[in-house]
Amino acid sequence: MLLSRRQFCAVGVGSLTSLTTTDFLLAEQADKPAWLQATAYAVPKETTNQGSGYFSIVSGLDGKLYIGCAKYGVNAYLVEFDPKTKQMRVVVDCHKEIGTDLKGFAAQAKIHTRNNVGPSGKIYFATKQGYPEKDEKRTDYPGGYPMVYDPATGKTRVYPIPIKHHGIISITPDEARDVAYISTCDDARPIESSHFMILDLKTGKYRDLLDCQHMYAFVVVDARGRAYHPILGGDIARYDPKTDKLERLKQTIDGKPPTKESLLADPKSHPINWDVTPDGKTLYCVAMSGNQLYSYDLTADGDVLAGKAHGPLLAEAKSTDCRALCVGPKGTVWAAITANTALGSSIQYLVSYRADDQAPVNHGPVAIRNPDYTEFKDKEGKALPWHHGIRKLADGTTTTNYTILGAAEGRDGSVYSLSLAPLTLLQMAPPRK
Repeated sequence: MLLSRRQFCAVGVGSLTSLTTTDFLLAEQADKPAWLQATAYAVPKETTNQGSGYFSIVSGLDGKLYIGCAKYGVNAYLVEFDPKTKQMRVVVDCHKEIGTDLKGFAAQAKIHTRNNVGPSGKIYFATKQGYPEKDEKRTDYPGGYPMVYDPATGKTRVYPIPIKHHGIISITPDEARDVAYISTCDDARPIESSHFMILDLKTGKYRDLLDCQHMYAFVVVDARGRAYHPILGGDIARYDPKTDKLERLKQTIDGKPPTKESLLADPKSHPINWDVTPDGKTLYCVAMSGNQLYSYDLTADGDVLAGKAHGPLLAEAKSTDCRALCVGPKGTVWAAITANTALGSSIQYLVSYRADDQAPVNHGPVAIRNPDYTEFKDKEGKALPWHHGIRKLADGTTTTNYTILGAAEGRDGSVYSLSLAPLTLLQMAPPRK
């Protein structure tokens, strides 16, 4: 099920029950599908007013999860989840750190960046605009702020707005060179303005490389320190800090230009989800609605980025929506997919891929093993607003109801995803061969 534009951008602490390996095993029943059991944790409800979050999740070097939230017209927060204690807490109040109390469309309404972590253990994220209401202008929004949170000290550094009235959709550090790469977003339609920029982490100054005009861009950095940003129409910008050269690369899939069906070279742009392996040598890619996993070789020179197709994420799906993709610490690709299958519509599946796999591996549809993880009704028994994202199927299985928008592999080996309404962290331990 696809959501409205507002819901598209949205990812969109209850039970403290201890988890065991047995708790996470697939529920094998002869007459029912094999559901992958997940334990749900509600993100603190004061951090969101529409049960919403985004791609914004990463596992820190300290083993904790860092999650960005959206509170439209109000503020944005970074939340920490400790897998050991099962507790969540707000670690960054964005307005407090910036020193602003602007409301409405002028507010820093959300953290939409895929959070990244540097070798120092610092967490890199940034703020973004929400949606204008009646009589609000897009120029009311001052612009987004890059931020760096240090779990070791609890302190946050706020950097200046890179482009006025633009939010920030991506921030990727290269701490060895004291820089971070930024992608901005003005939320214009049909063509987005998205500036590929370099932020000097010492001085806070910016260098604008190119307006790539690609929506929801994820910047990645390879083993040689070269930074990549998608360009409208399928080309890829690559900046090499050693030569101070910006290149425009063509891409191929199995030796040929990307097909129209791949959605990798859409003339009007299509959300492309990227993540790089820990060694910086391979880039994995999924087009949001494409149901195909691709990889690119980042070790080569030349003006072509060579890619390979690895097959469908979910072969039996009638349609898929994949906005939640990550590469874990050992190089395993994880994708949390919303799919329409024989099982039903908008079913969450977890899929993985390793370099030695013949094709992506489906670990099954995802069920919630603790459906009472949070309150869904008020004291009078009325349904709480923005709590309609959890449903019970006819067979009694509790699962999610909307698109999944974030995924991360934890240092403990668990895989996490984010679901909507209420904003919920799902913890899974899928088996691997």
